[in-house]
Amino acid sequence: MSVKIVIGGQVEKKEIEALVKQYGGDAVETFVKSDLEAAVALKTGQADYYLGACHTGGGGALAMAIAVAGKAQCETVSMPGHPPTPEKVNAAVAKGAKAFGFTGDHKEQAVQLIMNALLHK
Repeated sequence: MSVKIVIGGQVEKKEIEALVKQYGGDAVETFVKSDLEAAVALKTGQADYYLGACHTGGGGALAMAIAVAGKAQCETVSMPGHPPTPEKVNAAVAKGAKAFGFTGDHKEQAVQLIMNALLHK
């Protein structure tokens, strides 16, 4: 059974999808949707996890996920000048986060860390 990842947010969705497939391989199934559709997919169980990017890491990347799924399910893992760290990503996964936001310029590092944490939890 594969892990279903929906990509929402505001920027670089196709690039993020390609990175999820690169780091997740056969263990993942991906969908690209608008941020609202992606948040609803997460809330209704059509997706296991949500990844989104914007220019701040927490605004457009996660706004709809926070509104629909709730703040407790969401984590900003990077912001401008603050790249993602394994510690932050692993802590978010350990606390049960299902939606992850990051800046578009950190997409490669963020997706690699998130996929590693999700697939090895």
